[in-house]
Amino acid sequence: MGGIAEALRDKDIKDLIANHEHGVALTLTQWSGTLASNKPLPWRLLNDSASAEAMAAEIEHTPRSQFGNFTGIGHAITFAIKLIESNGFEGDDKKIDVSGDGRNNSGPEPRTVRAMAEMHGITINGLAITNAEATLASYYAANVMSGHGAFVVTADDFESYGEAFKRKLKRELSSRISLRERKPHLAGIVR
Repeated sequence: MGGIAEALRDKDIKDLIANHEHGVALTLTQWSGTLASNKPLPWRLLNDSASAEAMAAEIEHTPRSQFGNFTGIGHAITFAIKLIESNGFEGDDKKIDVSGDGRNNSGPEPRTVRAMAEMHGITINGLAITNAEATLASYYAANVMSGHGAFVVTADDFESYGEAFKRKLKRELSSRISLRERKPHLAGIVR
């Protein structure tokens, strides 16, 4: 949670958000196994430094949920698709960001579910935390990421997560600036 808040407080990230004429719609949900998803934060429209700072403070004060040993990436993607499709924003760019430190071991396979995201025009990017599994980024690339311009970023451990999340967010927000987007940029954060 601290790493996500840290990224939203970064000056470059705030500038990128401000450069999106109609803003960036953002939510955050935590996930684990098939039955253990929740939505602790409502969607927020970020369009300047103050709104990014307010979201960062909200995220920073949201406790990290304690989950079991299950990793339901497919379920998390399905949940995020529903969040994006029902959020009340009309965006040209829709993204789900999946951050995790393990392979799917509960619920539907992410490779199957990501096809549903593609049908909805949603890109899935990944952030693989590789401290427990060195090949996790390869797994995310083969099974999780999907859609136009999709990519995977790695963090070596939980301490480097904030920097990795910042790199990922910069890449996502920078790619749309040149298109002079007119509607909110959507980023569904699944964590």
